[in-house]
Amino acid sequence: MSDHATPPRPARSRLFRSIAHRVAGDPEELPVEGRLPSFDRATSWLNTAPLSPASLRGRVVLVDFWTYTCVNWLRTLPYLKGWAAKYEDAGLTVVGVHTPEFGFERDLRNVVAQSGALGIAYPIAIDSDYGVWDEFANHYWPAVYLADAHGRIRYHHFGEGEYARTEMVIQQLLVDAGAQDVDMDLVMVDPQGLEVAADWASLRSPETYLGYGQSSGFVSEDAAYYDRRHAYAPAPATRLPLNSWDLSGDWTLARHAAVGHEPGGRISFAFHARDVNLVMGPANRGAPVPFRVSIDGRPVGEAHGTDVDADGAGVVADQNTYQLVRQPGPISDRVVEIEFLGGGVEAYCFTFG
Repeated sequence: MSDHATPPRPARSRLFRSIAHRVAGDPEELPVEGRLPSFDRATSWLNTAPLSPASLRGRVVLVDFWTYTCVNWLRTLPYLKGWAAKYEDAGLTVVGVHTPEFGFERDLRNVVAQSGALGIAYPIAIDSDYGVWDEFANHYWPAVYLADAHGRIRYHHFGEGEYARTEMVIQQLLVDAGAQDVDMDLVMVDPQGLEVAADWASLRSPETYLGYGQSSGFVSEDAAYYDRRHAYAPAPATRLPLNSWDLSGDWTLARHAAVGHEPGGRISFAFHARDVNLVMGPANRGAPVPFRVSIDGRPVGEAHGTDVDADGAGVVADQNTYQLVRQPGPISDRVVEIEFLGGGVEAYCFTFG
């Protein structure tokens, strides 16, 4: 990525599955991958004064790249918080680098609100201009880099998973730094809601963007209607192929999102997964939009996600990831439909688990 004052968002680079950098041998044989890069290009900091490699010298440093709506990252958060709490006194500093994917994630008010809601107490570097991202030559959310007490990168991991391996590297680097009585048991976590690991065995639906800049699978797509209000007529749900989606009602398909204008607008998606999540928000701050979710034309019932009730009712109150469906039973091909009972909603991206 070139060095822009406000760099463009990179091409789609969240990981549908975990991609690990595996190193041979025991932890003490970890290679030196380079020096811990600077954080000087962070635009601001939360929970700390600005940090630097020099100020962190003598401590083991875990750098975690995240963006708050990324479900892949949310599923790693219980481990990050667990490691930060367990190993801080032994010499570990966790630095979360918040690099935004969507435009609303550049809004510091949103990051402050969501980091607080998520209970993140460790230092956060706000990276709204992708400066720290560039310094690390990073390409992924989530991404973890571990530096030893001498400021050398010794390990990295991209995506979800490898929690035991990552924690064992933390322990080894702390011992190497002279920490005494490091508890070598692994943290126990209790994930809730969006933090619960995906059911990989049944997951057959990929992350799907709705804005035409990265969209796929839209059955009524017509470039002639990009960036224009259009009344979409729905395709029958029985005609939606797996992993395709459709709109009905008054919408604008913009580069960044599908924007609904009137009450009664609907999005349908044919999926195969335990969980259905949707990144969305009100077009105007402080103007919540109620919605209702159904599966195969019926109320979600016990398959409701954490952000809707058994009748499928929910409210888009802020720009965030909403869990619409969590199925308790056998997984099969289904069609989820979200009906918005008010206008003024922006729908960005479906994710599944």
